[in-house]
Amino acid sequence: MQYHFATVQTSTPTRLGTVRLAASPQGLAGLWFDGQRHLPAQLDGPQAWPQDPQHPVLAAAIEQLHQYLRGKRTRFELPLDLAGGTAFQQDVWHALLSIGCGHTTSYGALSQQLGRPAAVRAVGAAVGRNPISVVVPCHRVLGKDGALTGYAGGLERKSALLQLEGAALRPAQAQREARA
Repeated sequence: MQYHFATVQTSTPTRLGTVRLAASPQGLAGLWFDGQRHLPAQLDGPQAWPQDPQHPVLAAAIEQLHQYLRGKRTRFELPLDLAGGTAFQQDVWHALLSIGCGHTTSYGALSQQLGRPAAVRAVGAAVGRNPISVVVPCHRVLGKDGALTGYAGGLERKSALLQLEGAALRPAQAQREARA
């Protein structure tokens, strides 16, 4: 991922763990749970993006995220900066934005929607690299037959987000049997 040189960051505690957020001049560029896979190196260390909790996009994102987690919001109204991904990744991430709150789709259906039916694995990889968790709702993509699979932030969080939205999930026992 390539991020704009003027990206800034902040964090906020949530009931699902600490969330790190980043914004560029174009909009929200990242939202990650602590410990999530594929965290950018610029969140910590000597090359870390500057902290700017007063940044208007970050402040709005935090407010809207907390509203969403309290069940008071179903859509995010934020400018997004998805330019750091490849053209294919950006196509996948834009397609994720069309999945409504409380609804789910499969990796295969998403591949079909993109006109790339043979690219299920590539679509899955792009979904997994989504830099703006929750806002770009990668948690709404399920495995074959509705199985709860893959989420960079952890399956417990994915399940919690889907339950919050009232999405129909397969019973846990059926999911365990499907994985066996």
